[in-house]
Amino acid sequence: MYVFVQDVPIGEPLYRRIVEEIGPEPVAGSLLHLCVRREGGLRYIDVWESKEACARAFDERIHPAVDRAFGGNRPGTEPTVEVLDVIDASGSLLASAP
Repeated sequence: MYVFVQDVPIGEPLYRRIVEEIGPEPVAGSLLHLCVRREGGLRYIDVWESKEACARAFDERIHPAVDRAFGGNRPGTEPTVEVLDVIDASGSLLASAP
């Protein structure tokens, strides 16, 4: 399991455009994605099957969607990712995780 938190300096309207660009199909390898408001932007909390599945999803679906939502002018630097050292995870969303 690969889990991280990322603070992004965008508002809800841009986030909604990104989600629309990703599309309705589930993102392979994603077990949970939370987006919450915070001062100065949004915070993502993501749970993935593996770091490799996360990297594949960013390469194949997420970054292309972000690029389209930004109109091809996405900032060159990626917001910092804080990887979490998970000791335990439970709940119905994770019950079917590999």
